[in-house]
Amino acid sequence: MKILVCISHVPDTTSKINFTDGDTKFDTNGVQFVINPNDEFGLTRAMWFKEKQGASVHVANVGGPETEPTLRKALAIGADEAIRVNTVATDGYSVAKQLANVVKEGGYDLVIGGRESIDYNGGMVPGMIAKLTGANFVNTCIGLEVDGSTATAVREIDGGKETLKTELPLVIGGQKGLVEESDLRIPNMRGIMQARSKPLHVKEPIDAAAETQTASFEKPAPKGAVKLVDNVDELVNLLHNEAKVI
Repeated sequence: MKILVCISHVPDTTSKINFTDGDTKFDTNGVQFVINPNDEFGLTRAMWFKEKQGASVHVANVGGPETEPTLRKALAIGADEAIRVNTVATDGYSVAKQLANVVKEGGYDLVIGGRESIDYNGGMVPGMIAKLTGANFVNTCIGLEVDGSTATAVREIDGGKETLKTELPLVIGGQKGLVEESDLRIPNMRGIMQARSKPLHVKEPIDAAAETQTASFEKPAPKGAVKLVDNVDELVNLLHNEAKVI
């Protein structure tokens, strides 16, 4: 089985976020970037297929040279090869078209993407890849087994879980639950050294114009001051007359 894991290069959630050029561009200065958490769950599941079933695991990303450390981390975790499509990730549709081209050229049986990335939270790329490649698709996937050409997937739905059987080729949108957080892997020194010699292919992009553009960014409003009260009567008065929530 040949697996492609789509890797998003996203800011660490502890990073301080700022914008430039009149709040139209994201300021990357001083920001630590990591593998998108939903993608990391998928990569860990792919490593299970590699170790248990002999699958080959490739990772792919759409972005400039600044994303290569993130791809190298994925290689250090255990992926066999990495592919970087050499263009700026502008919107979900253009990213999906670039990755779909990688999938078609690589002949992958299983494509694992995150349900959404934690930067723009678009939640659209895996579904678009499935449509563009003609593959089956399961979103919000929290469990996956493959037996030959048949896959059994468990996905999260409102109020419960749903188990589906489908055929490869398959694209999934994975999330927490696909593996447990305790199963996530930290690259060790041996993996880091091996990653230096693993192939990282730079692929030129196909023509895929963005369908959307960012007009501006805006931070959430700052939290108001906290007011402490000594008794219930005062609290009720404030909720009724000042906050006007009762």
